Amino acid sequence: MSENNSPVATILAVDDSVVMQDLVKRALAQDYRVLVADNAVDALSMIYHEQVAILLLDVSMPGIDGLELCRTVRNIPQFQELPIVMLTARDGLFDKVQGRLAGATEYLTKPFDAAQLRQVVGNFINSNHPSEVAD
Repeated sequence: MSENNSPVATILAVDDSVVMQDLVKRALAQDYRVLVADNAVDALSMIYHEQVAILLLDVSMPGIDGLELCRTVRNIPQFQELPIVMLTARDGLFDKVQGRLAGATEYLTKPFDAAQLRQVVGNFINSNHPSEVAD
């Protein structure tokens, strides 16, 4: 067995749709450890107990929606820098502004392109482990 110096990053996808959870897993599982939650309470528990590198949030969920969860996470000091990607069917300008105001780092719309999702996630993972800082 070979030693791997860089542990696999953990991605948490929060979506009440099992189909969307599966699509996210299929897009990212080859390169990352993908956890899923279908509600905000489970998601908060997971980010406290797991070393989550990126949080993917659906906006439309029963109970606490993705925007409220995003605001909640941003108000917790140790998660203020956690990259949060809104992954939602809401694609209006107002929706995107709401996502940014809630604290989202990025906003992608569904149906998402798997390659685009991998690129966005990869950019955040690579920026979390900077080898050289370039301006």
